[in-house]
Amino acid sequence: MNDHSQLLNRSMGIIYPFIILFGLYMIANGHVSPGGGFQGGAVLSAIFIAKYLSQPIMFLDLARVQTLEKTALLALLILVTLFITLNVYQTFIQVIPYYLILANLLIGLKVACGMTIIFYRFAFYESRE
Repeated sequence: MNDHSQLLNRSMGIIYPFIILFGLYMIANGHVSPGGGFQGGAVLSAIFIAKYLSQPIMFLDLARVQTLEKTALLALLILVTLFITLNVYQTFIQVIPYYLILANLLIGLKVACGMTIIFYRFAFYESRE
């Protein structure tokens, strides 16, 4: 199954950094503009989908991606719990933008991992004929 175009592979190699930058931009500026963690995570997961379309091989360890996803969820829950229980939003008003950026980053990481896991499960495990 080596019938994939070299042009597609090279052009995707050029486009990957721009997709990463756009996804990180959406995550980092989600608190001041449309976008945020979910949209940025979806854009970042598109990298893995595009990689599969150019070369349909399994190059990820899904167990590690699942561990990363669970760690991001745990960190997000701890962050939100600390933010609410310590009344940070009332005491230190200047901390809120940094909290939102960090929360968007964790949400983006979780969404990117989750959508990547879902796609690879369908592509490699559910597509058996």
